[in-house]
Amino acid sequence: MTMILKTDPQRPDPEVLRTAAEILRGGGIVAFPTETVYGLAAVVFNEAAVKKIFFAKMRPPDNPLIVHISDISMLDEVAVNVPKKAYNLMETFWPGPLTLILPKHHNVPKTVTGGLDTVAVRMPAHPVAMMLINEVGVPIAAPSANLAGRPSPTTAAHVIRDLYGRIDAIIDAGETIYGVESTVVNILAEPPLLLRPGAYTVEDLERVLGEKITIPEFARGYIEAEDALAPGMKYKHYSPETPIILIDPSSGDVKKMVDVVRDTALSYINEGYRVCIVATFENVDEYSSISRNAVVLGLGSRKNAFEIAKNLFKILRSIDDLNCDIAIIEGVQEKGLGLTVMNRLRKASKTIIKA
Repeated sequence: MTMILKTDPQRPDPEVLRTAAEILRGGGIVAFPTETVYGLAAVVFNEAAVKKIFFAKMRPPDNPLIVHISDISMLDEVAVNVPKKAYNLMETFWPGPLTLILPKHHNVPKTVTGGLDTVAVRMPAHPVAMMLINEVGVPIAAPSANLAGRPSPTTAAHVIRDLYGRIDAIIDAGETIYGVESTVVNILAEPPLLLRPGAYTVEDLERVLGEKITIPEFARGYIEAEDALAPGMKYKHYSPETPIILIDPSSGDVKKMVDVVRDTALSYINEGYRVCIVATFENVDEYSSISRNAVVLGLGSRKNAFEIAKNLFKILRSIDDLNCDIAIIEGVQEKGLGLTVMNRLRKASKTIIKA
């Protein structure tokens, strides 16, 4: 049975944190909130506990985990030979949703790193996460707290739906802040390489680095990487059970995209399908009268990429509750957080239609 531990996100209950930390120190696994999504934690140096994460999530063993620390002094426990440019990014963006690929300390089990000699490290910016790690006293390994392949959880209810009965405890501290995972950068590459777009934009990181970050095709979500150097690279992710068709606005013509969404929806409706359309707020009215067999969900304003990113996984999870046969989703332009949103949508989609 999974223990549910409720607490205020800004003023965490010390007793809740002590209980969760005791479970972790005893070799258990605990779901907890970060500023991005809910994570599933184990003590990083306890290989048996780390293996429980893979089992609970049904996660492939070569898909590495992110190590979370609460103080820069913990970095020396998990990484070695950290380059100066990594420290420059840490000074600006930690605590926060930035994960850096660094040379692995020999104390970190290769189970954590998917067999690699590098380790992914970040410092979360959430009071519950920070205080939990402090209470445990050592770094924790934590991927997102969902079944492998499912949309990442942004509430404890999402975690309960996927993992109740499979893990020891869930700390319920309400909804997360960003709603998408951390940005992952291989700072050891020359030039630095984006492995996963996330809550921090590439543009923000480049301003601090003073150099361009390479964005490979797999980071855009077009293809899967051959090797999983970081979470979210190699395997299909973020998918609801309902098949998704993404309308990719590669031309930048929003009206053309709307026409393609409408035509695609009508073609399925005419074949007897119940269709869910996920649209930006500006376009919801374009689809609201299509058919009684169409459900329209608002994702956020096209003028507010943060809002769209925050709502994304929540909307993807809600699709499965609407008993639709197919979901058709509007894409966004790949600027700023739009790159993150399109990465997740491309990886979640069964079919992509360019408009």
